[in-house]
Order: sequence, then structure tokens, then C-alpha cells
Amino acid sequence: MKTFRKLLVAVTACVAFAGFACAADQEAPDALVKRVSQEVLDTAKADSEVQGGNQKRVLDLVEAKILPYIDFQRMTALAAGRYWRDATPEQQKQLTDEFRTLLVFTYSGAIAQVKDQRMQFKPIRGALTDNEVEVHSEVTQLRGEPIQLNYRLEKLPAGWKIYDVNILGAWLVETYKGNFATEIGKGGIDGLIKALTDKNKKLAAAAMRPPKMTKSTNNAT
Repeated sequence: MKTFRKLLVAVTACVAFAGFACAADQEAPDALVKRVSQEVLDTAKADSEVQGGNQKRVLDLVEAKILPYIDFQRMTALAAGRYWRDATPEQQKQLTDEFRTLLVFTYSGAIAQVKDQRMQFKPIRGALTDNEVEVHSEVTQLRGEPIQLNYRLEKLPAGWKIYDVNILGAWLVETYKGNFATEIGKGGIDGLIKALTDKNKKLAAAAMRPPKMTKSTNNAT
């Protein structure tokens, strides 16, 4: 259940993160999310290499379509909490870079899991003149109950960006905040950076492995 929830968080986060370059400062945030959602889901479903587990293909997709539209520094600062102020500028940069890399692998793994999901959206929370809003939605599947999802967006000079995602009442940043505090308690900011770096190295090594052949493919040979 824990892994399943993480995948859903990442899937829906990826859906919302994509496509923000198109007049993001002019289009309402809820309309923007609605517009790009179906396109991203359709792309993931139709791409045979993504469905087949080609990690390089998925990573390239994440890098090109998703990452430019996330406020990683704010997300990292929120996850680090009060410890962020204690970190040096260099530590803050390293921490943000490693957290960004970790989320890249998280989102990439989730995109490969897209199958029959669909998204429905609810009225936006907050006035459209606000600089921060919440967009509420839910993910439906052929099996299982709908999964409630919320997005926190901020309006920056470059346009709207997402800095947090909520699933079933749990905010992504708040979840990482506990993990960060644990690592910082054991080894300080440098200890957290090392823990993230080590995890990212393992994820990178796993991503470079070729996808496993299916039984049908093996039988065909």
C-alpha cells in the first residue's frame, strides 16, 4: 500500500507538472492542469517504450517535460523545515540538487506505471487573483476507489509552478520532512545530503539496467 500510494503521488504529480510553458501566467492554474492532463496520460499510455520499461526514455521525458515547471528550491526548503536556515548556501544547493534527482527517479518510475488512470477535477480553492492556490482532483481507475489528489501552486514571474502534492490527506513535502529530520538528526545536513546521494546512485544504477523481457517475448525466440 505504501509503494502504491507513492506511485500514485508521482503519477499525478507528473501529470500536473507537464506543459506549464504555454502561457502559464495567463491561463488559470486549474484550466492549465486540466488541459495538459489528458495529453500526458495519453502519451504515457501510447508510448510502447515507456510501457516496456525503457528507463532512459522515461528519464528523458521527465527532464524535458516536467522538471522545468517545479519549484524545487521551495519544495526542498519546506521539506527541510527549520534546518534549511542552518544550512550554508552550498549545502542548500547540494540538498536541492539531490532532492531533485530523487524526485526524477520517483516520477520516472511512476510514469512507467500509467495504464488506465483517468483524472477528474473539482472547483479551484482560492481566488484566481491569489499568488497561491490549490487545485483538487481525483484519479479513477477501472478497479478500486477514486484517489483524491490536491496540488499547491504558486505564481512566479515565469508563471505557475507546483511545489507540493497531496494524496489521501498526506502532503508529499510533509512526508519527506519526517525523513529529512531523521537523517539530519543522525548526521546533520551533510548526513542528509550523503543519504540522498547514496540513494540516487543506487537508483541510477537500477535505471541503467535493460528492461526485463516478458514471458511472451522469451517464448517468441
